[in-house]
Amino acid sequence: MVINTYLIEACRQDPQHSPLIGLVISSWCQFFAPLSFPEILDLCLRVTKLGNSSVTYQVGVFKQGSDELAAVGGYTHVFVDRESRKSTPMNRETRDGLGTLLVSDESKL
Repeated sequence: MVINTYLIEACRQDPQHSPLIGLVISSWCQFFAPLSFPEILDLCLRVTKLGNSSVTYQVGVFKQGSDELAAVGGYTHVFVDRESRKSTPMNRETRDGLGTLLVSDESKL
């Protein structure tokens, strides 16, 4: 949800009408501490790889107010043309928005 919200609000993506859509081609998650409902969570989003038509995200999950990483996960989007489903380069606004979240390999959550 945090990734889609960012794409809509910061990158001006319109999931209902945009000619460009993101398909998830891989995903993963690692858990380090227990989480349960109704705990409130803090999520930290970053981009670890930004290509011409793909982007890899990483999300850190923390209990609200805690510095202890409870989980980390991510996925890769490949942007495709809505009709043909062929890989398509990101538009400038999407790429620029995602670029603000791009971090080097050495940085930690």
